[in-house]
Amino acid sequence: MKSLSALCSILLLSLSLSVSADPIIIKFSHVVAPDTPKGRAAEKFKQLAEELTKGRVKVEVYPNSQLYKDREELEALQLGSVQMLAPSMAKFGPMGVREFELFDLPFLFPNSTVLHRVMDGEVGSKLFAKLDTKGVTGLAFWDNGFKQMSANRPLHNVGDFKGLKMRIQSSKVLEAQMRALGAIPQVMAFSEVYTGLQQGVVDGTENPVSNFYTQKMNEVQKDMTISNHGYLGYAVVTNKKFWDGLPADIRSELTEAMKEATEYERSIAQKDNDDALEKVRAAKTTTIYVLSDAERAAWRKALVPVHAEFENVIGKDLIQSVYDVEAQVAKEQQKPAERKKHDGKKKK
Repeated sequence: MKSLSALCSILLLSLSLSVSADPIIIKFSHVVAPDTPKGRAAEKFKQLAEELTKGRVKVEVYPNSQLYKDREELEALQLGSVQMLAPSMAKFGPMGVREFELFDLPFLFPNSTVLHRVMDGEVGSKLFAKLDTKGVTGLAFWDNGFKQMSANRPLHNVGDFKGLKMRIQSSKVLEAQMRALGAIPQVMAFSEVYTGLQQGVVDGTENPVSNFYTQKMNEVQKDMTISNHGYLGYAVVTNKKFWDGLPADIRSELTEAMKEATEYERSIAQKDNDDALEKVRAAKTTTIYVLSDAERAAWRKALVPVHAEFENVIGKDLIQSVYDVEAQVAKEQQKPAERKKHDGKKKK
């Protein structure tokens, strides 16, 4: 009996070790192509996570809406069907955290310096804290880039948008933006946009150029305007119960992997958009137009009132925080310019 009992103990121990040796699976789902900034960063995170945890974690990346479309993925995360997503910030509005629509406001971020300081500072922390009650933990902010407008007719002046059916993400801010331009907003899943443009369900859309090119929208859009009127970025999020339940050392290693993947993602985002723009030009299927200063000022005049329209929804304090960061960055950038000018006068 003793030998049988010992044998059972050995078998149970062996089974326990076998089970504990199985890697933790992280299903990372996203809706864009693998060769976009987000797609490449997801693969980078997979590589880093598996290396840093020495194989104790396995990351499975599912691009191009292979698992879930735009409207489905956050519900799937909350249910635990996937462990990680990188949705655009507009996706959090429909789930009740409308403060994230801050990032949809047109002409709010003048440059990436202001944008990243907002994301990585107090505003970003406040926004992530609001996700906790939804069973979601925020891990990082990733860039895609500033958005450009496209259609099958030139979009130079505000009046050129009149009557156009423009595809948008599900965001009340983006609805208001298109209406302010005289266009008709149409909510549509990202995976359906190419077909929607091809079949005339929608006339145009807004996207960073990397999305525009990798989804082959240049095949079905004759005109693109370089407007940089808005920003499209992502919040990398995970299921809170899953994240909190991880062993502390693995959670620490995954946090480091995400930090490095975020630095990598931001470093390639602008280059990917620049390269995509050159590829669109080379394809010669889409005429590219750059707004003049006067045209840009007219667009801005039409769209900036959207900020005040959403103060009660997003939070006047959050919007003001971005204005404050913008002023601080402008002040910092002005000092070296003044110093250089002063040094030049001294040399004379």
